[in-house]
Amino acid sequence: MTSVRENVERVRERIARAALRAGRDPSEIRLAAVTKRHPAEAVLQAAACGVDWIAENRVQEAQGKRENCPGVTVPWCLVGHLQRNKVRKALEVFDAIHTVDSQELAVSMERVLEEGQRTGVPVLLEVNVSGEAAKSGVSPEGAEALAETVVSRCSRLRLEGLLAVGPLVDDPEAIRGAFRLLGRIAGDLRRQLGLPLATLSMGMSDDFEIAVEEGSTLVRLGTALFGPRLPV
Repeated sequence: MTSVRENVERVRERIARAALRAGRDPSEIRLAAVTKRHPAEAVLQAAACGVDWIAENRVQEAQGKRENCPGVTVPWCLVGHLQRNKVRKALEVFDAIHTVDSQELAVSMERVLEEGQRTGVPVLLEVNVSGEAAKSGVSPEGAEALAETVVSRCSRLRLEGLLAVGPLVDDPEAIRGAFRLLGRIAGDLRRQLGLPLATLSMGMSDDFEIAVEEGSTLVRLGTALFGPRLPV
């Protein structure tokens, strides 16, 4: 059985090869370890391997793990859908929210932050580039309005980029097309808002090499690092 460290090293090699195929600098790509349904020990192992983020899908699960990993200094980000009734707790648990998908959610986050005087919270906008109804995310057509709301009405949020989940299909070109769409949306928003929007969070265990070839700067990997998730 391979160790988490070996898996991280193997993944970084694959990221580097994909980046070089696209004429990119591999150092541009960061790695988020998705510890959903893995024990706190997985967090400790990933942190010891120098991953850039610890990523969790659920607020309550992240809260428990973070309490059990007090020495971990790697920042934590939420990569699952955030319900508005869990905003307050999410902002207590996470260093960044990478799945802002509606104007209402952004405004709710701003209101909670005003109460606590916290500022500069990094956020990504989640865009549903696959068009799949089961996926969260603002529509590609709604991304501009959401971004403008964050910039104009949510001064305590710091918009750093976009996130997308690739389509659940076997066709690499369909996956590639979805990631290219996110890149185009990011380019449009950079011109309209005058912001760098440097983070493009694209790519999971099954498609991260395609994502890197299409411009991802942050890949979110769980199974590729830790193996199959524990049963619910």
